[in-house]
Amino acid sequence: MKNSTPNTPWQRALRRVATTATTAVLAACAVPQAPSGNALVYRPGLQGLAAIPLPERDLPTAVAEPWFKVGEGGGMALEGPAFDRQGNLFFLDIYAGRVLKLTPDRQLSAIYTDKDMHPAGLAIHKDGRIFIAALGPIGASGSFEAGSVIALDANGGNRQVIVPTTGKYLVDDLAFDNAGGIYFTDFRGTSTQPDGGVYYVPPDFKSVTPVIPKLGAANGIAVSPDSKVIWASEFATGRIHRADMAAPGVLGRWGTSIPYQFIGRAPDSMRTDADGNLYVAAYHQGRLLVLSPGGVPIGQILIPGREDDKFLKVTSMAFLPGSNEMVILARDELKKTGAMIFKAKGFAKGPVLFSHLN
Repeated sequence: MKNSTPNTPWQRALRRVATTATTAVLAACAVPQAPSGNALVYRPGLQGLAAIPLPERDLPTAVAEPWFKVGEGGGMALEGPAFDRQGNLFFLDIYAGRVLKLTPDRQLSAIYTDKDMHPAGLAIHKDGRIFIAALGPIGASGSFEAGSVIALDANGGNRQVIVPTTGKYLVDDLAFDNAGGIYFTDFRGTSTQPDGGVYYVPPDFKSVTPVIPKLGAANGIAVSPDSKVIWASEFATGRIHRADMAAPGVLGRWGTSIPYQFIGRAPDSMRTDADGNLYVAAYHQGRLLVLSPGGVPIGQILIPGREDDKFLKVTSMAFLPGSNEMVILARDELKKTGAMIFKAKGFAKGPVLFSHLN
């Protein structure tokens, strides 16, 4: 048998190069880089509660600007921003049970109050009604008991129940698809007992259908501009779920995927832009993380003060219609400098939402 080992000078040289490279790679993988001293030293940006994970530190980054201060202290939790056709911004004060309205000239008022409602999500119908995801009252155990979806006229009157409390859902967020149906999240469950999920209510509001079951505290929900993809955030596990839809409320052939897992805490509400990118409020991290339509991190928006542990609790955002400008809701629970609306610009304009369809 002939010897198959290459023996020409050129082949022997190639073999030596390959062996040297392989040895270097194996050594680098097996042995940590030599330390610069005998003590650990923080890298810049890795101190505090809101350290950005190393794989995301080189992403394209914007810094938001303060735009409107809603309240003082650290107890006011804001959620659910949405713009109507007149440019009014509606949003929620969760613990006070208030639906707030901020006019284009920045006049703030409360149009509805129900302290037991604990509203956590808001979307606007194209007929002008305001739909609210409510977690419901807090029971003797200190936990939410049973939530609902309600609808209000733009002035806060004519309250209607869309999803009653008898379903025992803890309704945390909701979004319309282009047909006028509602996807909502059920915040029940934990990482080890996933009792929550995503549900669909058709445009006639006569039924509730499970879409993505067995989630641990399902929180944010977002719909792609063409309504063919839905996204859900799982607060208890830090996961983002992506689902291709065969029809409204009906999963496609391949079901759901988990394209992204948060490092640290935790995904809250979400919105898409006109290009299909997903903007996720990183609760406890003082930033929005932007994912591509396939779920790959492509950018981030930082809240000023986060490096000093201020305004870490970022909950949600909304695009100004026809613009790439957005408002971002956050509060400073630790340093108690208030609840604030920030402004920033995204990669693309916001999509045309159901509220603005003709």
